[in-house]
Amino acid sequence: MIDRTAVGGFLSFSNTRIFSTDGFAGVPLPVIYWFTLCIIVHVIATRTSFGRHIYAVGSNERAARLSGINVDRVKIGVYMLSGALVVFASLVEASRLGSMNSSASGGMYELQAIAAVVIGGTAMSGGKGKISGTLFGMLTLGIINNMMNLMGLPSFLVSAIQGGIILLAVLLQRSVAVKEKQY
Repeated sequence: MIDRTAVGGFLSFSNTRIFSTDGFAGVPLPVIYWFTLCIIVHVIATRTSFGRHIYAVGSNERAARLSGINVDRVKIGVYMLSGALVVFASLVEASRLGSMNSSASGGMYELQAIAAVVIGGTAMSGGKGKISGTLFGMLTLGIINNMMNLMGLPSFLVSAIQGGIILLAVLLQRSVAVKEKQY
C-alpha cells in the first residue's frame, strides 16, 4: 500500500513556493536550491584549497602534480561533488514532475549545461571560469530558449542552435586566446 503522505511530501520538495503573499505568487523552492548551491560552489571554488586545486588541475595537470597537488584525489573529489549534485538535481526533477522516466528525463540537459558554461566564459581547455559567469550564461541561454519557444521553433532546431552557440563561443575563446598569446 502506498503512503500518500510520503508521496505528497516528496512532491512538495519542488512544488512549494515560499514568501507568497496576496499579490505575489512566491518563490519556487528549486530557485532557492539553485541560489544556495551557487553560493556553496562559489565558496568552494574561491575560498578553499580544494577549489584552488581544481583550477590548478584544470589549467595544467602536470604542473599541478609537480607542485605537490594530489591530482587523483582532486579528480575523485570533483567527480564525487558532481555526482552528489546530479543526485540532488534528479530528486528535484522527479519531485517537480511527479515521476521519472529514465529514457526521456534530462534529454539534452548536458548540451544546455555546456552551452551555459561556455557562454559564461569558462575555458573549454580548463583552468579558467567563474560561477558568476556560468550564472550569466544560464540566464542568457534561458532567454534565448524562451524566445525560440515563443517563436514555435521545433526542438531539433533549438538543439542545433544551442550547438551553434557552443561552437561560436569556443571559436571566440580561441581567437581571444590567440590574441592574448601575441601580446
